[in-house]
Amino acid sequence: MATEAAPEWLDKGDNAWQLAAATLVGLQSVPGLVILYGSIVKKKWAVNSAFMALYAFAATFVCWCLWAFRMSFGDRLLPFVGRPDLAALDQAFLTQQGFAGAYPAATLLFFQFVFAAITLILVAGSLLGRMNFRAWMLFVPLWLTFSYTIGAFSLWSPNGFLFKAGVMDFAGGYVIHLSSGIAGFTAAYWVGPRTAKDREAFPPNNILLTLAGAGLLWMGWTGFNGGAPYAANIDASVAVVNTHFCTATSLLVWLCLDCLVFGRPSVIGAVQGMITGLVCITPAAGLVQGWAAMLMGVASGSVPWCTMMVLHRRSRLLKRVDDTLAVLHTHGVAGSLGGVLTGVLAEPRLCRLFFGDDPRYVGLAYAVKDGRAAAGLRQVGVQVAGIAFVAALNVGVTSAVCLVVRLLVPLRLGEEQLAAGDDAIHGEDAYAVWGDGETYEQSVHGNQGYPMTANPVASKADEMI
Repeated sequence: MATEAAPEWLDKGDNAWQLAAATLVGLQSVPGLVILYGSIVKKKWAVNSAFMALYAFAATFVCWCLWAFRMSFGDRLLPFVGRPDLAALDQAFLTQQGFAGAYPAATLLFFQFVFAAITLILVAGSLLGRMNFRAWMLFVPLWLTFSYTIGAFSLWSPNGFLFKAGVMDFAGGYVIHLSSGIAGFTAAYWVGPRTAKDREAFPPNNILLTLAGAGLLWMGWTGFNGGAPYAANIDASVAVVNTHFCTATSLLVWLCLDCLVFGRPSVIGAVQGMITGLVCITPAAGLVQGWAAMLMGVASGSVPWCTMMVLHRRSRLLKRVDDTLAVLHTHGVAGSLGGVLTGVLAEPRLCRLFFGDDPRYVGLAYAVKDGRAAAGLRQVGVQVAGIAFVAALNVGVTSAVCLVVRLLVPLRLGEEQLAAGDDAIHGEDAYAVWGDGETYEQSVHGNQGYPMTANPVASKADEMI
């Protein structure tokens, strides 16, 4: 007999899996990317980089509940965005069945939040090592409101125009990864580069922690793609297996290319190959067969490697823009590659599991085999159109957001702060390596009541002599 806490429309198994999947995705950001960002940069930027990720996670959740969730998945305001309201604060709304899945809207709100949060954190990867933290505090809610919500509504909402056009984006190759790659690169252009010294030498301060963060990112992707069908069903299982198959293949291909070209296996290179594999399979995870997932892994381990290691070094524009963690390549290029390959390799039966009985959804390879080449070419065409829309949206909106923020606070830190890093910005250091470990004298939470030095930059310089 149904109760108020478990109405007849609620599937407890699906609800439990969706909450677990959302938690896995959340762990990718906190602590996953917090650890990865804090360890893959120079020591002097460890605290700032990790804190940018932590702040984005918290700020996104508040904005998501107040207005961004309904802008992304609510009633249509325009063909590309929903109507903002405070329904997410209403108990009646949260406890009713959501727009998808056999569980309440509260579950959908949380699941979609962790996707929005990781998108902002990925954008931060392009800006590490020089962005004014106060500018970042303004950038996050503005970009979430005017960029992310438009992409999510257009591609994922049943009312979105790209969703209705038939663009296939299983779990966010467009909404999350292509968006963050383009937005990060665009924002990096407006913020400006790191110091010349940091651009020339920017070694990780702890490679073992980098691997720990990367491991959380990889394992968390089980929820990232496995939660996309909104149910604990066969398609979720297929998506999970394909995710890890593509990722492992991509890592190995990138590793082999590093060995062949540079003569040694690179840990950071392996992490990059892992990330490009995760990104590439995301728009296709539950829509392709295993052999296709492996083929996508070969592509994601080689194409972004070429754009990063070869094209980047020959392009004036790419060299001019200081994309700290190469997010354009690992997410923008890999996301676009995955989107196009989805249009080629999507298998009709798997598409029916996810999209229902709609004959439009078919990969070009299968369409040609079945004598429906026009349908396959149309699918590739709408996939490319989706890429063009997301790229144009993020170049335009990200530029506008940066210009607005620049009117209020500087986008880039001052030269003294850039030279000192964490100690000047936050008054805190990641590691106690000076004197008797007393490295927190500038922190408002770590000075034990003693007066702080007036000039933190000079204090650190004196301490290092």
